Order: sequence, then structure tokens, then C-alpha cells
Amino acid sequence: MTTFVDRVELHVAAGNGGHGCASVHREKFKPLGGPDGGNGGRGGDVILTVDQSVTTLLDYHHSPHRKATNGKPGEGGNRSGKDGQDLVLPVPDGTVVLDGAGNVLADLVGYGTSYVAAQGGRGGLGNAALASARRKAPGFALLGEPGDLQDIHLELKTVADVALVGYPSAGKSSLISVLSAAKPKIADYPFTTLVPNLGVVTAGSTVYAVADVPGLIPGASQGKGLGLEFLRHVERCSVLVHVLDTATLESERDPLSDLDVIEAELSEYGGLDRRPRIVVLNKIDVPDGKDLAEMVRPDLEARGYRVFEVSAVAHMGLKELSFALAELVADARAARPKEEATRIVIRPKAVDDAGFTVTREEDVFRVRGEKPERWVRQTDFNNDEAVGYLADRLNRLGVEERLMKAGARHGDGVAIGPEDNAVVFDWEPSMSAGAEMLGRRGEDHRFEEPRPAAQRRRDREAERDDAQQEFDGFEPF
Repeated sequence: MTTFVDRVELHVAAGNGGHGCASVHREKFKPLGGPDGGNGGRGGDVILTVDQSVTTLLDYHHSPHRKATNGKPGEGGNRSGKDGQDLVLPVPDGTVVLDGAGNVLADLVGYGTSYVAAQGGRGGLGNAALASARRKAPGFALLGEPGDLQDIHLELKTVADVALVGYPSAGKSSLISVLSAAKPKIADYPFTTLVPNLGVVTAGSTVYAVADVPGLIPGASQGKGLGLEFLRHVERCSVLVHVLDTATLESERDPLSDLDVIEAELSEYGGLDRRPRIVVLNKIDVPDGKDLAEMVRPDLEARGYRVFEVSAVAHMGLKELSFALAELVADARAARPKEEATRIVIRPKAVDDAGFTVTREEDVFRVRGEKPERWVRQTDFNNDEAVGYLADRLNRLGVEERLMKAGARHGDGVAIGPEDNAVVFDWEPSMSAGAEMLGRRGEDHRFEEPRPAAQRRRDREAERDDAQQEFDGFEPF
């Protein structure tokens, strides 16, 4: 059974925003108390967060579809809908988020680092929020926006300071087990290690992490064996350690040829040329291994490598190796550019920037922009008053004027939105004409008409005034 996964495809869906409510307040003696429809709740976000307790992407391999909750619709009595709950997905430290084209969206390094993979939709406004001096009682509300749908790829790149590379059975797992408290699986057959192992080493005042990268053989950079799957775990390491087997039983292999093969694969993978290298001649506890190490050491030093002869089994030469690695790690950390505080850059939009474009295509005039597309998504096209409100908003934004300048005429097709999800209609030069029958949009003429109870009260008051006038004009005998 697979227990380690470092690359998955994840399908995330944010929550939809709740619809606004169109309601009129009613109580005794107040049949038309004004609009009181509440706003819809915001949809939940899908957030990726680095969690210290997570070391693999296995959960998302088995369950690749994740969705946040939707916002609740608004209700009467000015009650807004409840916001959807954010869905927080824990990921290991060093996870890279990519889109379908392979572009990096986020590099999550450091515990607590987060990235919003899919943003929840806005809640629609209720008719209470849409009321104004002109629009006293809107008979409509705005719809909630749909949440984002994203298909993303997650890649795990191990966060370590030192990478142990070499042929299978060269003794990398044994070496990391004696340098640190890691307990990897160790056996005398190739490809024992199927997942990268991490260990923490303390050398004096320096604490650093060591990673055992498995599966490097000739052709690994082209996908042979397991190398291509785990070469990405070398990218974040500051120091590379070549672990060479001096006691191999294969006659066609020797430490120098093994080094040349692994270097060729690292060079083919790319991006690792400037990393400092150390060569470890392992298994010197074997008599033949000790002799071979002494034989090849001058050649390795002549190439410019620092060479250490060790034995993971006999614990020979480990202290010198650990302090040498600590020195290189400290130098690499000191050479890194100092991290500066994140600067907040504010880029205000121009005052005359309407934020939309009008382009002429073969059969339609296409309108693209954040505001027009969002307004269309929030409009209930089954409600004539809501459609009229949309027309007013687009007109105030300048869409109609821009269409006229682009050459649009009566009856031409106008599409608002992208090609795969656009609202298409036949344009009329005056978009407000379709709702003139409603009077001023959003007004309720019942507010202009006298209410029966108030009219009866005024009639009684008028009768009393007439009677009083007659009585005042009566002269006694």
C-alpha cells in the first residue's frame, strides 16, 4: 500500500455566496413597513496551510475533490445569511502549488504559511441594502456569486539543508540513521528506500536537516527507476553529499564511475551546479573497502572534492563529517540574502478607469470587465425589475456609450463575459426603455397611494371640521 505521495492533482471548489432576500416588513397597522430583506452570506474559501504534523500528500491522493460550504441566503427582518465555513487543507512544508499549465502559483515554505486556492463567492445584497431615496422598496435582491473552481497540482519538495545522493545500497539510509535520530528501513537489496528520509543533526551550535534521496541510477533524470520522482527533493538543499560504496560486489562499478554517473544525472536535471559537494567513501570497515578508499581518494581530491572516509556500521569518521557539513550549512545560510519585510504596494485605479473593455468580434460585441461580469452573475433575469436595475448600472458605468463608439447598432448582439460563460442579448440604444412601464425602477407605487385606514381617518376629521363650522355659524333665537 502506498504510504508516501509527493505529487497530486487536486480539484477544489469554494462555496457559493448566498442569495439576498426580497422582503417587505409587515406588522399590525403597518402593512408596508419598508424593505427588510437581509444579505446573503459569503461562501467559504479553500485554503492550503503548511502543517507541521503532515509529511505527505497521501490524503489528497485518495480524496482529490474538496469543497467548502456555501453561504446561507438572507432572510426577512434584516437577517443576513450565515457565511460559509472556510475549508483549511493542511499540506507539508515545502509544497509547491501549480496550475494546469505548470505555472507556480505558490511556494509554501514555513509552518503557518497559507495560500487561498479558491475564493468563495460574495453574498447577494437584500432589498433593504438596495433601497435608496429613489428606490424606496425594491422588489428584487441580488443573487450570490458562485465560488471559484480550480484544478491545481501539488508537488512536495523536501525542505532540508543537506542531501545524500548516490546509488541504491550505497549506505545512505545507514548513514542518516547514525548521524541523526531517523529510523529508515535498511536492507541489503537495491531500492530499499522508496521515500525520502529526513533527519536532524546537531553539530556544535549548528542544527541542520539531512535528507536521504533514493533511487538515483543511470537515466534517472529521464524517468528511469525512481530518480525522476525524487530529484525534486534535492532542489532546496544547500549541500550535496555523494555517498560512494567502496565495498560493492558489482565488478563494473567503482567509486569514480559512480560519482560520474550521479553527477551526470544531477547536471541533466539542472539547477544544481553551484551547490557545494562533499564525497563520502562509505563502508571502510570492510578490508577491501578501506583499500579502495585509499586508492581513489587522491583522484577525488585532485578534482577538488573534500573527501571523508566513514563507516556507518562501525561509526567511524562520523564526527568529522557532521562538523564539516555544519560548516558548509552555516556558510550557505550566511550567504543567503537577508529577508526583508513584505512591502505593501497600493496601486489605485485611475479615476476615469471604468474597468471594462468592449471588443468587436465576428457576430457580437463582447464586454469584459470585473464589474459588468459580476453584476450579470448577480442578476435574476426572471425579474424584470432586477433586469432594469442591471441596465441602469451598466449605463452609469458607460457600457452603452462605449458600445455606441464601437459601432454597435440597434439589434446587434452583445455578450458580457467569456466565450464559454457569457450572457448574450440584442442591444437596444436605450436599455432603460424595457422597464419604463415600471416607473422609476425599484419604487413601489403603493407608497404613493393613500392607505385605506389613513383615508378613513382623514374623512372623519373632515366631517368633524364641517360639523364644527356649522355649529359655529348657528345663531340662537
